[in-house]
Amino acid sequence: MEILLANPRGFCAGVNMAIDCLDEAIKHFGPNIYVYHEIVHNKYVVERFTRQGVMFVDDVEDVPPGSILLYSAHGVSPGIREKSRERKLMTIDATCPLVTKVHIEAIRFARAGYHIILIGHEGHDEVIGTMGEAPESITLVETPEEVDRLPFGPDDKVAYLTQTTLSVDEAGRVIERLRQRYPHIASPPKEDICYATTNRQEAVRKLAAEADLVLVLGSQNSSNSQRLREIALACGTPAYLIDGAHELEREWFEGADTVLITAGASAPEVVVQDCVDYLQGHFGATARDVTIREEHVNFPLPKELRDLQTAAAR
Repeated sequence: MEILLANPRGFCAGVNMAIDCLDEAIKHFGPNIYVYHEIVHNKYVVERFTRQGVMFVDDVEDVPPGSILLYSAHGVSPGIREKSRERKLMTIDATCPLVTKVHIEAIRFARAGYHIILIGHEGHDEVIGTMGEAPESITLVETPEEVDRLPFGPDDKVAYLTQTTLSVDEAGRVIERLRQRYPHIASPPKEDICYATTNRQEAVRKLAAEADLVLVLGSQNSSNSQRLREIALACGTPAYLIDGAHELEREWFEGADTVLITAGASAPEVVVQDCVDYLQGHFGATARDVTIREEHVNFPLPKELRDLQTAAAR
C-alpha cells in the first residue's frame, strides 16, 4: 500500500493563531479560562484544552463576572461583545483575520444601504457571528434554488458575501445564480473563501483520482473538513471523515493499493501521523508527501497578548 500525504493539509494560519492565543493565555493566567464556543472545530484540540482546565461555553451568561473569555477563531457578533462588557469580562479575540474581513465587509455594505446575501451554512458559528453584524440587512442562502426565492428585484441594491470555509465549487454555483438574477450585484474586492480552504480543496481535487480511498482527518462539525470529503466523493473515490486512527475500519482498505490522506484546516498533524502509523503497522504501507501548493501565511497574536508578552520580557 502507498499513502499519498496531501500538501497543504491541516492547520491554517488562523487556526494556528487561535490555538497559540489560548496557549499563551494559559501561560499568563493559568487554565481557568473560558472560551466562547469551541476554539476551533476539532475534537482532539478541544479535548486537549479541556484536560488542561479550559472551559468551553455556548452562552456568555455561563461565564462568571470578571473572568477571562477568549473568542474562538470563528468570530462573534456585536451582541456577544456587548454581553461580555456587561459582565466585565476580560476578553481576548482569537477571531481569524479572514473572518474579521468578512465582518468588516458586512458592516460596510450595510452602511451603504445594500441588501447583503450571505452564502453559508445555517447554524455555523462563523455565519451566526457575521449575520450579527447587520441582522436586518443580511439574508442567508445555501443553494442556487434558494437564490430563486429571494424577494429582491433585479434593480435592487444587493451584494454578496461568503462563509470562509465553503467549497469553492459550491459557492461558485450560488454566485453564478446570483449574477444571473442580479447582474449588478456587488461583491467583496477579494473573495471571502480563505486561501487554506481553497488550497486544501485543490489538493484533494487533483489527487483523489490517483487513490482508491481518501481519508480526511477532521471533526464532523468542521465545515472545511466536510467539504474535503465531499470533493473526494465527487471525484468518484470512497472517502471517510474521521477524528483519528481509532475510527479506522480494516474493511475500508480491502483492495486499496493507494490511500490519500489529508486533513481539514483545524485538524492537528498528530492525528494524521497516527493514521499513517496504523496503515504502516497493519498493511506495511509506505508514505510520500505530494505538494500541490506552498503556504507561507502567518497571523500575529492579538494586541492584548502581544502586550503581555512584551511586559513579561521586561
